[in-house]
Amino acid sequence: YDVDPDYVTRFTKEFSELGDYLYEPVKKYSSGMKARLAFALSLSVEFDCYLIDEVIAVGDSRFAEKCKYELFEKRKDRSIILVSHSPSAMKSYCDKAVVLENGMMHHFEDD
Repeated sequence: YDVDPDYVTRFTKEFSELGDYLYEPVKKYSSGMKARLAFALSLSVEFDCYLIDEVIAVGDSRFAEKCKYELFEKRKDRSIILVSHSPSAMKSYCDKAVVLENGMMHHFEDD
């Protein structure tokens, strides 16, 4: 992805807030720590499109807000494919949606 590894490390350490745990084996991480690491790593690369699978609610409410800001405000010029079971999340963050119900796809779009 042509990203400086030192930048990825700095960004991931700062954003994930894992501190020195960042240098511990991932197998020792809790599920929340793994989610923070994965989310921070994915944001360390400037993609045109992000695929998000309900990980926005990672960690405590303050960290969740930090994730939302980083993804939906700082990268609002990017495309995001959000997979969610939460209708309110879809309404809050999406201007187009496809709902899969009983094997049928239903398309919705803001006017």
